[in-house]
Amino acid sequence: MIERYTSPRMKSLWSDQNRFQKWLDIEVLACEAQANLGNIPKSALPKIKKKARFDVKRIAQIEEKTKHDVVAFLTNVAENIGKEGRYVHYGMTSSDVLDTSLSLLMREAGEVILQDLDYLSLSLKKKAFEFKHTPMIGRTHGVHAEPITLGLKFALWYAEVRRNIERLKRAIETISVGKISGAVGSFSNLDPKVEEYVCKKLKLKPVPISSQIIQRDRHAEFMIVLAIIASSIEKFATEIRSLQRTEILELEEGFARGQKGSSAMPHKRNPITCERLCGLARLVRTNSQAALENITLWHERDISHSSVERVIIPDSTILVDYMLTQFTKIMDNLLVYPGNMRKNLEKTGGMIFSGRLLLALSGKTPSKEDAYQIVQDNAMKAYSESQNFKELIKNDKRVKKYLSEKEIEECFGLDYYLRNVDYIFKRVFGHKR
Repeated sequence: MIERYTSPRMKSLWSDQNRFQKWLDIEVLACEAQANLGNIPKSALPKIKKKARFDVKRIAQIEEKTKHDVVAFLTNVAENIGKEGRYVHYGMTSSDVLDTSLSLLMREAGEVILQDLDYLSLSLKKKAFEFKHTPMIGRTHGVHAEPITLGLKFALWYAEVRRNIERLKRAIETISVGKISGAVGSFSNLDPKVEEYVCKKLKLKPVPISSQIIQRDRHAEFMIVLAIIASSIEKFATEIRSLQRTEILELEEGFARGQKGSSAMPHKRNPITCERLCGLARLVRTNSQAALENITLWHERDISHSSVERVIIPDSTILVDYMLTQFTKIMDNLLVYPGNMRKNLEKTGGMIFSGRLLLALSGKTPSKEDAYQIVQDNAMKAYSESQNFKELIKNDKRVKKYLSEKEIEECFGLDYYLRNVDYIFKRVFGHKR
């Protein structure tokens, strides 16, 4: 299912064809640099550039015997070039090609995800302004707290997505490095100018120092950012799932015509996509843990990281691309029930206004503790006896001793709690919508 909804660009990015093409690009650029430096015959370069090509099936066939993918690739390329093929990979080691190409692939995958994040942020911004002044109850510990607006909730999500964009940009910069320094990274058989030339052409920075590989703390940083993005999506999706519960029903994941919610219960409308995204976030987080474990290798390198990252990096980028695309669709098609939000605001008979009532009394009672006790007594009575909190307050002689009827009534107004919504929106979105 995920593959079906993966963006075409992300799907082709991790294909064998694209991976080997990156390898070939690096090898040809290295030949250009070597020819410019006089390390290989300049006459060989035109033939290399003209004839260098590969066949994915042929590489797989050769690898069956060599048990080494880079050697199989180079053998196939040399088959096509002829005798000048001896100059391809001159002085290089496999990791020069593998690690530099992986940086290119991760950068491209990151750019796809950046675009996904931009689309989601636009959707959230639109929803935030649409429901900027739609009141709903804010909840802490799952319990009614004080009023907020739905727009504030979406603005909060928007701000988190924008932070994820900045995190990913930094992670892309961290991984946008190349390494053409040979075995153990000491340039023993390579002029550092080869690395400089190749990296400049690929718009990568040469790593200041490497062993035989680019160090995997860079990859781990990228993967951790993907895990944070996935966790943000899970957070948003979990909130929708919670607010879709029958006894709340303030938000609901869109339900398409002809969609079925249950094989046994025809009435069911379940938040299945939100639930799916919450599950997938666990995979992305697990992959980030594997990336952290890849940091530790023996001496200048081993390949314990290699098999792991061939799975976790493509999988996580594909998963996050899918999650962002699907959640953007959820937001675009989200069902909102302001009537139910109003009903839920009124569900406690005014107890959600206890905070303002406490402040109003605190300035007039002998102590704040006295004011707190008066308000809490009425709240506990409303809870235990299912009475209307506002009516209890209006009839409490202790309250009437300090507050007029008008002052009591003012304590139960929504506008007081929502008066700074515009101010918060300006801080999040700036002055322009």
